[in-house]
Amino acid sequence: MSERVVRFAEAVAEVERHAALLHEPPSERVALTASLRRVLAGDIVADRDFPPFARSTRDGFAMSSNSGLRDSKQIQLRMLGEVRAGEGWTGAALTSGECVEIMTGASLPAGADAVVMVEHVQRLVSGEIAIPLERWPATGANVVAAGSEARRGTTVLERGTRLAARHIGMAAACGTVELEVYRRPRVALLATGDELVDLAETPGPEQIRNSNSYALASAVEDACGQPVILRVAQDNVESLRTQMQLAFECDLAVFAGGVSAGKYDLAEKVLAEEFGAEFFFTGVRMQPGRPVVFGKTAAGKYFFGLPGNPVSALVTFGLLARPLLAAMCGERGWKPQFVSARLGDDVKMEPGLTRFLPARLEAGLTGAMVRRVPWQGSGDMAALARANSYLVVDDAGCDWKADAWVTVWTGD
Repeated sequence: MSERVVRFAEAVAEVERHAALLHEPPSERVALTASLRRVLAGDIVADRDFPPFARSTRDGFAMSSNSGLRDSKQIQLRMLGEVRAGEGWTGAALTSGECVEIMTGASLPAGADAVVMVEHVQRLVSGEIAIPLERWPATGANVVAAGSEARRGTTVLERGTRLAARHIGMAAACGTVELEVYRRPRVALLATGDELVDLAETPGPEQIRNSNSYALASAVEDACGQPVILRVAQDNVESLRTQMQLAFECDLAVFAGGVSAGKYDLAEKVLAEEFGAEFFFTGVRMQPGRPVVFGKTAAGKYFFGLPGNPVSALVTFGLLARPLLAAMCGERGWKPQFVSARLGDDVKMEPGLTRFLPARLEAGLTGAMVRRVPWQGSGDMAALARANSYLVVDDAGCDWKADAWVTVWTGD
């Protein structure tokens, strides 16, 4: 088996190429209340105009912007009554010099085209209100016109959308009780290594707990996949073959460990000899995560071999495996999220690798600042737990001074 080590951008392009080849996944109906993070398999259309009536956005007084009894400093309007949210005005259409007190969310009476805010008027003992000339509202002020948000029959949520709270709120506003979503792909998670023990076991002096499977399972859940955690495979051909056979019963297989160049890193050998694997790349010039593998078995099952170090495993999953998984979930156009921020301290890196360094991003109203989190390499889970993002350094290297604008991967 020949090695194919590629630049990070080439690896991303290779994954995206295969993602584009995937067929549309099967769908199922679920209750709206069970649809968080699921991916829509059909458009949702507005069942009525939004809003269905001209709506006030403020507590105040509905009026015609062209009416009024003026003196040198203010305009006086006669108040006819009030209209609350959920009620309609039952009186006659407003005419010049008239107004109706109105609450936020209520529908505008006929004849009104603007709302003056309650704090901008003076109530007179005569029952009228006085509006200072400088507070006189323009046509449409503090009003949302009927149908201005969405017209009946128009698409408000598109197929391929992974549903967040804001989408579920929109679907609920359209009266959606159940919706069609894509089936969640099953993702096998197989950690390898003689040094690993499960969470329920007490590790020996030279052993560590299998944290990778659980961290990756959370990442799969967040992406709308269905994680299947398999028993740890030992560093021998028989154990790897047995556990990999179980993994390939799922839609996607993700292996953690066994893909480096060590004597007992046997995952690629077993994949090639036992499953007829084709490897699209066997390494990426990135840090952390250089020994990451992407391929497909002779039976047509995709797999990723991620490095065993936990920081590397999560980084390579998020940047390389996640795009393919998103496509398997039916999600359209998913990309890792990058933002710009000012650097909190100096950073110097040699060229050759694209780096994703654990960092702490602090964003506020006045801007965003990012600082590297001190770490001891790609096995340092404690550093990753303190981080909330990654400082990105491309393969040209850098010699940045504090306050420079830099790129940050949010981890999403």
